Amino acid sequence: MKKKFSFLTAVAATAMLIAGCGSDKEETTDSAGSGEESGYNLKEDGKLTYASSGLYKPFNYEEAGELTGFDVEIGAAIAEKMGLEPNPITTPWETITQSLLASNFDVIIGSMAITAERAERVNFSDPYYYSGGMIFVPEGSDEITSAEDLEGKRIGVVAQSTYDTAAKGYTDDVKYYNSDVVALNDLTVEGRLDAVITADVVGFEAIAAGLEIKDVGEPLWIEQAAVALRKEDKELLEGINKAIEEIVADGTYEEISNKWFERNLLDVDLEGIDILN
Repeated sequence: MKKKFSFLTAVAATAMLIAGCGSDKEETTDSAGSGEESGYNLKEDGKLTYASSGLYKPFNYEEAGELTGFDVEIGAAIAEKMGLEPNPITTPWETITQSLLASNFDVIIGSMAITAERAERVNFSDPYYYSGGMIFVPEGSDEITSAEDLEGKRIGVVAQSTYDTAAKGYTDDVKYYNSDVVALNDLTVEGRLDAVITADVVGFEAIAAGLEIKDVGEPLWIEQAAVALRKEDKELLEGINKAIEEIVADGTYEEISNKWFERNLLDVDLEGIDILN
């Protein structure tokens, strides 16, 4: 297995092509045009309306009444490259796919992982970050030291997430939450949970904020987070993939990623880790 995400190499080649053609940021934005001109079939002309749960810090969450986070800023950068106004909104994660299919918004930019089951209902863009599914336990606990120790334990997860599916493989005692952050906080309440399965980045952020929890073992898998779209929106998919290439090529992506995580979330060592599909 290749050790580094090959998308970075592909983007570098794209950047050279763009430079060779004499394109610049202003020309890219202007050439995208409005959603109507490009055949994007948007909910609101001139706007990219993208949804997340708003409960997944640091990727998408509300602060001082404003929606913010890594997903939100990546969505805004994608919209700008497409010549569109960013319009981030929130919707419950449990019904986010149904809401997309009902045309309540244009796309999901909310840390949705690519899976074969989801791909039967929606299309996915190229990945815009990688993260690992990780087990977290209370800081003072020595009962769970590997995935095998999860057998029969009470595990907290967000419903309808990839972590939900994983937890069911270990136990029937699954407790559901609408926020990974709330689940992680419940780990610190004695007797409430034995473990939480969530993204490594989310758990590490909670630890850095002072939550008394710890990670266990290596990541269970690596997820590819991508933009989700309706199957019929093929022009929109092309526009979003082009915009992702461009924000990586011109350094916008790395700037946003470093702001939130002090590293590039597309630069991941994959050796020995399963990729979720």
